[in-house]
Amino acid sequence: MNLRTGSLENTPTVVKNLVIINALFYLVKTLGNGMFLGQHLDTLLGLHYISSPDFRPWQLVTHIFMHGGFWHLFMNMFGLFMLGSPLEYRWGSKRFLTYYGICGIGAGLLYLGVQAFDYNTLMAQLSPEQVAQVRLQGHDHLFDNQAMNSLAQLFFTDLVGASGAIFGLLVAFGMLYPNVELMIFPLPIPIKAKYFVLLYGGYELYAGLANHSGDNVAHFAHIGGLVVGFITVMIWRKRLPYM
Repeated sequence: MNLRTGSLENTPTVVKNLVIINALFYLVKTLGNGMFLGQHLDTLLGLHYISSPDFRPWQLVTHIFMHGGFWHLFMNMFGLFMLGSPLEYRWGSKRFLTYYGICGIGAGLLYLGVQAFDYNTLMAQLSPEQVAQVRLQGHDHLFDNQAMNSLAQLFFTDLVGASGAIFGLLVAFGMLYPNVELMIFPLPIPIKAKYFVLLYGGYELYAGLANHSGDNVAHFAHIGGLVVGFITVMIWRKRLPYM
């Protein structure tokens, strides 16, 4: 099977423009030392829990274009180029952009759902006065109460990156091109796309449960991209048999 991942000059329109937009967001963030017009970009555009003082509705979209560092950006854009190009060639630009957006936003929503579980657990341990104190001081204050510190982390830690959307592309690629062999560093042998998706999805689920709130990787957002992408492709297949 000849997949049109293509060279840079043959990169399809939406993939190319998404890479450019992500790079511009990162450039503005870097040149402004994280600030823009007096506001911290991650605070303004990164996704926060809906009860956080920093939550804004547009963050469900804008967090997809923000990244934590160069390698975070590079790996996501490399995945977008390698996985997104054949999908856009197959689906067309409009359907591809729709899918990318669905996966990115869906990943954010699932992540918020996991946070809602944590939030309700913490609310059972804290008084309204303690919650109000966290909302006012939690940005830069360390509390003696661990539950208050956990609530501050939930309120003021932002989710950034296109990873949820990229994981959506990964599952779509695995469903449409299941037997295409991928070379994945550091594995010394090629692995078929369908197996890679299963292995990576299983790892993300394990990591999300084992390291929940213990690292800075949004594993449940990755899982959200996989789940939403899988459901979307299945629905499209029923409506459009050629999918």
